[in-house]
Amino acid sequence: MSALLSGIAVGFAVAMPVGPVGVLCIKRSLKDGFATGFATGFGAATADAAYGLLVALGLGLSGLLAYALPLNIGGGALIVALGLLGLRRFFRPAEKAELASPKGGLWAAWFSTFLLTLTNPMTILAFIGLIAALGTASDYGPYWLVAGVFTGSLLWWLMLVGGVLMVKSRLPVSALRWLDFASGAMLLIWGVAIILGAAL
Repeated sequence: MSALLSGIAVGFAVAMPVGPVGVLCIKRSLKDGFATGFATGFGAATADAAYGLLVALGLGLSGLLAYALPLNIGGGALIVALGLLGLRRFFRPAEKAELASPKGGLWAAWFSTFLLTLTNPMTILAFIGLIAALGTASDYGPYWLVAGVFTGSLLWWLMLVGGVLMVKSRLPVSALRWLDFASGAMLLIWGVAIILGAAL
């Protein structure tokens, strides 16, 4: 039980910082509703659990960091693409605003954030440090830890989506359109910075 509770704390702590996935989750929750916002968070939680499982199975620091460069470049390119899509929606004529939802629906919302979280090197470093520090000697301890990581991460995304939807009714329609511009620009700058950081 202690491993499960520790995992919940790890998952919650790793998911909480507002990064590219947080920006996407907030935007999709505001524009497309609870299901799409939660699917976005669910994708991130799935990736968190996948990394937690890799660490629990014994894939250590050297094994994960060996792929740091391609993960940086791939993750940065994905963030850039998502940013450009957001800017494209902002400059799209108003009569086409109903097409703003991601193509593929909930599956696309889940997969895009699963891939984005999976290619984020900061997620790797966070899990290596936290799970290694909280690991237990029990044979099943690491797997309870992974279950806790998934639960804690999912709990955070559920809270975030719920909180965003509570304030949605207070926002004017024009604010949702400008959200595409703000989030798109932020993701674009974020992605370019990640790629340049990896290349230099």
